[in-house]
Amino acid sequence: MSYELTIEPLGQTIEVEDGQSILDAALRAGIWLPHACCHGLCATCKVQVTDGEVDHGEASSFALMDFERTEGKTLACCARLESDVTIEAEIDEEPDAESIPVKDFPGTVSRIEKLTPTIKGIFIELDEAIHFQAGQYINLDIPGLGISRAFSLANAPGGSKEVELNVRIVPGGTGTGYLHENLAVGDRVKFSGPYGRFFVRKSANAPLIFMAGGSGLSSPRSMILDLLGEGCDLPITLVYGQRSRAELYYHDEFQALADKHANFKYVPALSDEAADSDWAGFRGYVHEAAKAHFDNDFRGHKAYLCGPPMMIDACISTLMQGRLFENDIYTEKFFSAADAQQVRSPLFKRV
Repeated sequence: MSYELTIEPLGQTIEVEDGQSILDAALRAGIWLPHACCHGLCATCKVQVTDGEVDHGEASSFALMDFERTEGKTLACCARLESDVTIEAEIDEEPDAESIPVKDFPGTVSRIEKLTPTIKGIFIELDEAIHFQAGQYINLDIPGLGISRAFSLANAPGGSKEVELNVRIVPGGTGTGYLHENLAVGDRVKFSGPYGRFFVRKSANAPLIFMAGGSGLSSPRSMILDLLGEGCDLPITLVYGQRSRAELYYHDEFQALADKHANFKYVPALSDEAADSDWAGFRGYVHEAAKAHFDNDFRGHKAYLCGPPMMIDACISTLMQGRLFENDIYTEKFFSAADAQQVRSPLFKRV
């Protein structure tokens, strides 16, 4: 059995299968709705039901309060239709965003590379090529465990059937533990995607700063390879931080790109490198390296941040102190239950 869902202010009507969430149905129809955690915890996907009945599912009472349910609000990631329904959603106009329907992509693990002591590059040869925007991510089903995990696509888009995921092992993590210790070349896997609204605002025609830490390099790498591959001549700067030289992956690749492209600058930073090592680059954190490189003046740029929450918060503070503000700062965060309970400033819609 299925029902019809009308999404305002778009005026589009789509079919929703029995048991399918509003969010999943919309994304698979190529309609983007605001969302983040996808587990009923963060309230990013809250919409207004103006007609019809829904089951709120596993929406937490913190993210969707009792009075909001009474007022007809629901969380798109959890809500299931119990009749034909009309909703109103806040959908920002993004001229650079592509509307790409989410699909399921089966494939075979073609390569596994040890990029650092804690990060592996997992390459998957898909049965059919995936179209995505640089910066987007996928949800990978972990074989045999009945769970999925989100990973950014680290390769540039372009029609290739092979995609790359950079997976950092999380101590005690069930999903990343399996991928590091059990996944093998030749294994069949499946993921859904692409997801996310983290992409380069190319129409802004402004210099770009990418700030990344850890395996958060995946999205910026995809975006930078895409930009340089298209012949972009705007100034592009990557500030990338790790604790030690052993964890600094794709270092040689980015140095080679900087040598080849006059408009691309690469600023690696190590926060915990041995004092007696031969490292001649910046010693400190990503935000400190960026502040030094730009002399604390970020005006006129667009900034894209990927990495651990503490790194992102420090980078945001540094950028704003250097006179760059919310409309020019973009981040991609994957939310855990603990993250979703944290209080965030209402001033920040993108960060």
